[in-house]
Amino acid sequence: MSTMNISLPATLKAFVDAQVTERGYGTSSEYVRELIRKDQERLHLRGLLLAGAESPAGPPADAAYFEGLRARVRDAASTRR
Repeated sequence: MSTMNISLPATLKAFVDAQVTERGYGTSSEYVRELIRKDQERLHLRGLLLAGAESPAGPPADAAYFEGLRARVRDAASTRR
């Protein structure tokens, strides 16, 4: 694992220390890693949403669409038995 040193003003360091204590992290590094992972997930989700918004529209989600889904679920459930 690589090491990265960061400098924080006293107020931010106090905030991080409080989060570590209150939220049960073992170290401030664990807390920062969790923040980075959540930001990665947020960026990934944003990319998926943008890709979906740019994609062509699919078929309408009307009553027939949902009935087709229910039929596929029923078929899958009966095949597993």
